[in-house]
Amino acid sequence: MRASPMTSTLTIRLDEEVKSRLDRLAESTQRSKSHLVSEAIRSFVENSEWQIAELQAAIEEADAGDFAGDEDVKALAAKWKVDAP
Repeated sequence: MRASPMTSTLTIRLDEEVKSRLDRLAESTQRSKSHLVSEAIRSFVENSEWQIAELQAAIEEADAGDFAGDEDVKALAAKWKVDAP
């Protein structure tokens, strides 16, 4: 038997339209509202963490001067036969 992860309770406020839509979604998917909200928050957090990590890595690369210069961009554009400003 697999152990369940620790959980905690969070109270949120939803506008009525979103709450109604969540109710319908829970009914049509035969999932609890808590399950749907938990999955939505998990997905949001994972995506946000990924975006922040990628932005931080890009800033570090730019700060180190590790990015394409004008000649690199022109060479790439020539390879793909497009006009680069």
